[in-house]
Amino acid sequence: MKVIIKENPRALGIAAGKEAAAKISEAISSKGSANVILATGASQFETIAQLIAEPGIDWGKVVMFHLDEYIGLPEAHPASFRKYLKERFLDKVPPLKAVYLIDGEVDPEEECRRLDGLILKYPIDVAFVGIGENGHLAFNDPPADFETDKPYLIANLDESCRRQQMNEGWFADLALVPKQAISMSVKQIMLSKHIICSAPDLRKAAAVRDALENPVSNLYPASILQDHGSCFFFLDEQSASLWQKK
Repeated sequence: MKVIIKENPRALGIAAGKEAAAKISEAISSKGSANVILATGASQFETIAQLIAEPGIDWGKVVMFHLDEYIGLPEAHPASFRKYLKERFLDKVPPLKAVYLIDGEVDPEEECRRLDGLILKYPIDVAFVGIGENGHLAFNDPPADFETDKPYLIANLDESCRRQQMNEGWFADLALVPKQAISMSVKQIMLSKHIICSAPDLRKAAAVRDALENPVSNLYPASILQDHGSCFFFLDEQSASLWQKK
């Protein structure tokens, strides 16, 4: 794992987007295509913007999955991650080779099985992730399941996770935040060849400290990234402020 600290979220996003673009282009050059996982949320704003701005990516050779989606939330809702990805990414780049979004409005067990069958055909080259204020990776809240081999699972969202979504402005009230989501599992994320983790802002400082300083533990889900051979952990000065750099 490599930790990169930039002065602010914009600089973080530029660096993360450039690194991701290089890894995507490298995959296309070496095997003719690239399979990626995109994350959503406020932590990804600048990274995705920079990725879109990077020249030279042959988007027609890219297959995209995404990390998670609320169960029962209409796509038209402002907090829908399908809506987020369509408006902030898919509508701004040329058509991709294939796009596999999570549908949270159908039977979740069947949707997990559908996605499981698909992602097994596409070994992931580059995964974009963030970490939650509670240290979660995707919607794998603590104590996260580090053992399941299922690529996608139904996750129960704890109150701190749901409160973060409300505080970020996606929902007007805590009661409106769904209590479940379809989430990519920790093991599936860790199968990615390269991981680009973007974690800006002071409110992530405790989670960053816990992920980087503690031994790997499912009580700090993002700590598992310590075990990945090619994870780039992008921080800004505020999110890195509690970490005792070694």
